[in-house]
Amino acid sequence: MTGFPLTERALAIAARVEAFVREVVIPYEGDPRRGSHGPSDDLVRELREKARAAGVLTPHILPDGTHLTQVETATVLRKSGLSPLGPVAVNTMAPDEGNMFLLGKIGTPEQKARYLAPLVAGARSAFFMTEPAAEGGAGSDPSMLRTTATRTNAGWVINGRKAFITGAQGASVGIVMARSTPPGEKVAATMFLVELPHPAIRIERVLDTIDGSMPGGHAVVAIEDLRVDDTAVLGAADEGFRYAQIRLAPARLSHCMRWHGAATRAQEVATAYAVRRQAFGKLLIDHEGVGFMLAENEIDLQQAALMTDWCGAALDAGLPGTRESSMAKVAVSEALYRVADRCVQVMGGTGVTGDTVVEGVFRDLRAFRIYDGPTEVHKWSLAKGIKRAALAEAAS
Repeated sequence: MTGFPLTERALAIAARVEAFVREVVIPYEGDPRRGSHGPSDDLVRELREKARAAGVLTPHILPDGTHLTQVETATVLRKSGLSPLGPVAVNTMAPDEGNMFLLGKIGTPEQKARYLAPLVAGARSAFFMTEPAAEGGAGSDPSMLRTTATRTNAGWVINGRKAFITGAQGASVGIVMARSTPPGEKVAATMFLVELPHPAIRIERVLDTIDGSMPGGHAVVAIEDLRVDDTAVLGAADEGFRYAQIRLAPARLSHCMRWHGAATRAQEVATAYAVRRQAFGKLLIDHEGVGFMLAENEIDLQQAALMTDWCGAALDAGLPGTRESSMAKVAVSEALYRVADRCVQVMGGTGVTGDTVVEGVFRDLRAFRIYDGPTEVHKWSLAKGIKRAALAEAAS
């Protein structure tokens, strides 16, 4: 239980998703098409066709186009995360889920028909924001944005390089974030929609990263004289940073939802091992050093679920959720990483092999502590807010 009201529709959708993931998706975890840069496009298509046939493709968006509430979404996405392939199969994976949310919020009817509808139907997308650190580009600090969008009589010309672009390889829709103010002026950004692949957007390489659950991996991309007209602008020009916040708070939270499911699965596997494996004359779980780790995991999982739903409720109430999502992202990513780490420890040598899902979950959760803002950046942001509030109170 999470302590937040659960609607019948969310519970029903979540039950269908869980059954599909456990019965259909988990058997694919040993499929050789799960590469080091994420599952192949062929595997993604196969899984999504099965999800479509089962009626669980894009389950957080209803047939009439409305989106489940954030608390309802948490109920569903946690179940999708029970396998690393689950979010891929049912189309709740990053960055697609966040891109669908943003397009649903600020896209024009024409943009929704051209870009959002294919994503809901199972196409993949990419969000081009982060840039190479060696070039001084934007990372956790988006104001360092170096990719430029220059106005012309025919629209815009975009140039720059991007890094860690999840899913660029194989995506059919892209959202490109670029600086749209001249040098010397206060930095403002604009978001642009583009169909992929595009000759002006070139994948230089796909990085070898610690995680491996996201289709297409994480790419370094060159954007060279990308020409678009004004119909490609998502929302209004120069409002990209504000729109990024609309996207990022729920996107941080949906990471918490999906990976909560993954950590839950790791706990299931480690528990099954501990009640089966014997050492020193008794079951592993009967040794306090092991049993206490599994107990601590249960505590962390419950606290993570509560934190996620608390932030979801804040977003559902209409709050921006910037502070709440930073708190949730830190608390949940750190808690779930502890869960995965303990699961590896409980399973000993088996825990560091690919013989179970636990080792991959551990790697994914280590990356989660960095993705969508490292723990330290969120703490620094929260500390700035604490300072502002304290100084304002002292001055009043």
